[in-house]
Amino acid sequence: MSLERDIQKMVESIGLSLYDTQILNENGQVIYRVSVTALGGVTLDQCSAVTHLINPLLDVTPPMGGEYRLEVSSPGIERRLKTLEHFQQSIGEKVAFSTITKEKFEGELISVNGEEITVLTKEEGEQKVPFRSISKAKTYFEW
Repeated sequence: MSLERDIQKMVESIGLSLYDTQILNENGQVIYRVSVTALGGVTLDQCSAVTHLINPLLDVTPPMGGEYRLEVSSPGIERRLKTLEHFQQSIGEKVAFSTITKEKFEGELISVNGEEITVLTKEEGEQKVPFRSISKAKTYFEW
């Protein structure tokens, strides 16, 4: 079983959902970031509980060689979209994405049907884009 799947089971055991895991280099530090979600948001206490829950697993099965810092948090209001599930969870939100052919889309995500993403843009109206053609995507918030 994969490390991410093991983490997912542990996170779900306390009523949260695993959103994503990432290995990042920031300011010369390696960070293993675990993002979790819950209906109504995630509290600091829940992030702390996840940290304490998965630390022993990471001691036995580290996500990488060498030193790293574990960071558990919510993915935030502006977050990366990598899976169809991420898109489904973001229906009704503002999204921006580009395709492998360098097309750019920005607007409200209105549906996910099968493997097709539908976004309502200001310029072009309703646009249907195959999920497999999306190279990079995120939600955004208009401040």
